[in-house]
Amino acid sequence: MKKIILSAVVLIIMASGNLYAQTQHQNSGWFMLLNNTKFNDKWGLQFDVQLRSADDWGYLRNTLMRPALQYFINNKHNVALGYLWQTTHTELEGTPDLTLHEHRIFEQYIYNHKIKSVFASHRFRVEQRFIGRTGEDVFSQRFRYFVRLIQPLQKTQPTFTKGPFVALQNEVFLNLQNKDKINNSVFDQNRLYLAAGYRFSKQFDLEAGYMNQITNGISNNTVNNIIQLAVYTRF
Repeated sequence: MKKIILSAVVLIIMASGNLYAQTQHQNSGWFMLLNNTKFNDKWGLQFDVQLRSADDWGYLRNTLMRPALQYFINNKHNVALGYLWQTTHTELEGTPDLTLHEHRIFEQYIYNHKIKSVFASHRFRVEQRFIGRTGEDVFSQRFRYFVRLIQPLQKTQPTFTKGPFVALQNEVFLNLQNKDKINNSVFDQNRLYLAAGYRFSKQFDLEAGYMNQITNGISNNTVNNIIQLAVYTRF
């Protein structure tokens, strides 16, 4: 466990160290619906939909749909194979609107555990990205490490079934292949997120929070200040 936490800290430091002088700032809003459905003790389906605005909430820029088939090794460990379809819509004054598509295949491993009263989850994901661009299609692979901590705000049983909570999470993205087609760097982006929410039942969570997204570009970085609303369902 200590090795996992140490690795996470190292990755976050790497992300922070890749910031340089030219940085642009944006403000946007994201909405996420994440569902997990278990068919039996071993198999399940994970599905999420995300809507993301452009800078200053100008218009809907990104739509993401991501299903994945899950296999539960036990209560703490599960693996998944999934697919993502993403659209990126751009509206620039003086030019026609443009919509591009990205398709991904991904493999992931999740480890869940408790640290005293905190519920922790670690996700390791590898993505094969098929990125549509004007005049060319790009293939790239990317690694993502995600850690999420949930602290219930009232005394709970061994499983958290109802009540308010706070959540802290971070995810770092690293380019594995064809990084010259992305940003000429191993570091791609980092997302740090703090939220408050309420678990209404075993099946339903609602939360809202702030995300700081740092994206490493070829000529400049982008710091995106994001207000996110998330709905979690479990069946």
